Amino acid sequence: MASCVIEDQSCKIAQDNFELRISNFELAMDKVELEKRTKRFALSIIAFAATLPVGKIGDVIRYQLVKAGTSVGANYREANRAESRNDFIHKIAIVEKEASESQYWLEICDEAKFGDAQKRGWLLQEAGELLAIFTRAGRTAKAARA
Repeated sequence: MASCVIEDQSCKIAQDNFELRISNFELAMDKVELEKRTKRFALSIIAFAATLPVGKIGDVIRYQLVKAGTSVGANYREANRAESRNDFIHKIAIVEKEASESQYWLEICDEAKFGDAQKRGWLLQEAGELLAIFTRAGRTAKAARA
């Protein structure tokens, strides 16, 4: 198990068991729970996207956001079924990219004031947390490979 610091948040992450420690609050998360969390994120993205403005701009943003937001969980599930450590590292890198892209499209929605502000805020926070988790998971897996 490796230790890290992400924006003043200390955490420990291993491939099969995730533990995120923030201040005095501790949340242990295994891969099944993280799969559920990424699925909740995808479903929340879909619900949020349904509220975006109708028209060319809204359609493009909706498509990109749903594509990236649902890919986080789908690719994480695939990473958990990786055939080797290198396969896991490759698939986690894809999850990280999709989480980052989700965050980007949510930032666009935020700056354009699209969708409900409270839901948008929650999604932005969740996208950031997922990105931090998967970034660290990739780094930990790469370090263990060496």
